[in-house]
Amino acid sequence: MLRIAHISDTHITGDSAYKSYAYDLITNEINRLNFDFVIHTGDVTNQGLREEYERATYELKKINKPLVVLPGNHDVRNVGYKLFEDLIGPLNGVYEFRGGVVIWVDSTIPDLSDGRVGGHKFRWLKKRLEEYSDRKFKIVAAHHHLIPLPDTGRERNVLYNAGDILGLLLLHDVNLYVCGHKHVPNIYRVEDLVVDNAGCTSCRKTRRGDVNSYNIITLHDDGRIEVRIRRITGEEVHKLHKPLRPKIFVPRGERLLRIVQMSESNVSDRMYFRRKVLENAIRLINEKLKPDLVIHNGDLVDMGIERYYEKAMEFYEKIQTEKLIVPGHNDITYLGYDLFLEYLGEPEIVEMNDFVFLPVISAQYETPIGVVGRIGQKHIAGWLEEYREKFTVIVMHHNIVPIPRSRELGFLEDAGDVLKVLTDGEANLVLTGHGGNTFGLKIEKTPVVNAGSVSWELHRNPFGNSFNLIDVYRDMIVAFEVQSTWGTRKLLGIWKIKAPFEG
Repeated sequence: MLRIAHISDTHITGDSAYKSYAYDLITNEINRLNFDFVIHTGDVTNQGLREEYERATYELKKINKPLVVLPGNHDVRNVGYKLFEDLIGPLNGVYEFRGGVVIWVDSTIPDLSDGRVGGHKFRWLKKRLEEYSDRKFKIVAAHHHLIPLPDTGRERNVLYNAGDILGLLLLHDVNLYVCGHKHVPNIYRVEDLVVDNAGCTSCRKTRRGDVNSYNIITLHDDGRIEVRIRRITGEEVHKLHKPLRPKIFVPRGERLLRIVQMSESNVSDRMYFRRKVLENAIRLINEKLKPDLVIHNGDLVDMGIERYYEKAMEFYEKIQTEKLIVPGHNDITYLGYDLFLEYLGEPEIVEMNDFVFLPVISAQYETPIGVVGRIGQKHIAGWLEEYREKFTVIVMHHNIVPIPRSRELGFLEDAGDVLKVLTDGEANLVLTGHGGNTFGLKIEKTPVVNAGSVSWELHRNPFGNSFNLIDVYRDMIVAFEVQSTWGTRKLLGIWKIKAPFEG
């Protein structure tokens, strides 16, 4: 067994009278308890100034344990990254321990709050993960968070290439990702990866009236990872994650439901709309796949004008099964909001035996940035409670997890709060359709599947235009990506579930 103290966001100032009760309390506790080493995930200083770094070196010496320190966005202000290297240590590096390794990477952009692991650092990280692939525990540390966090206000300060980083970590079986940045402690399990956000260790800038805290990580010999959020009040939040065994599942029993999930058809008369591709996809759906329900996750048309809606209806009226279509941001541009209601009506809840499909509107006028809102979040929470005995499927346009090959700008500005509502309410499946690429993963107990573009040339998917085929069995969900032109399939994910219904 091995124990790690995870601290972050100390924001040490250069004031000669600097004194932090919380910092001294936490460092004394770390020194007193049986920790093997400490990770500080950035924002050591407040403005990256020399006097702050000089004070920080003094304060860090109070920790009598091996210490890994990486830079945060505040540390690189005022060209502070030079001082970080001179007075604290390397911006990127590797720390080896018994049975494992910590690989830390600088995710900061000078003078910006946003983060990025650029091309050179991305390749460096990939090489390190390959080099240490045999280690039982692989920990990656950076300052910026990967997964949207609750209670952070407008969800924008994330890694621009969060989707690529997340995909890389999952591909290389990384056990743990540790970060800070938003002053909110949080723990998520993403597939077999534990994402550990530390809160604010000693700065007064906590959120929603919270107090200072740090996280305690325990790596057990059998592969389990235990994380405790420990506040200075003594309150603790504890999560224990067991590794998935086996990682490949085989469906048992009959298929209970088949869903076709589409997005970004962007019907128009522009050259980027691939009419024949959409026609072929609809033919595949009708003649071969024969789903119980077809879901379109937004951007049905390229622009909200009547001519495009008329064209779209010519295609989608040919689908020979029930449909649920939610609007994307393109659909409600210009007169699109009124046209969507005129041609398609308000998206309504669809109940099919033990399944219920809950449409959520996230699109806003004239912007790709979406929002569900606090009232919308309450509706989702109420639905998940009301339909707890059924298999609940949330249907919305904007992605709530970062998408590979897409610049992550926080397209759903309250993604952190929405994701918290969905995972706390244990939604059985979440379907989204923004970003132009297909992606699927399971967060906590909730699989989240994003659809790529079914017929728009300007997409980000190496597999080409595609849609998703999702089969639900009593004990698992199996998702395939289907190439729109040829009908070839690629496995997107298999997720074991505990169905809440008898069927």
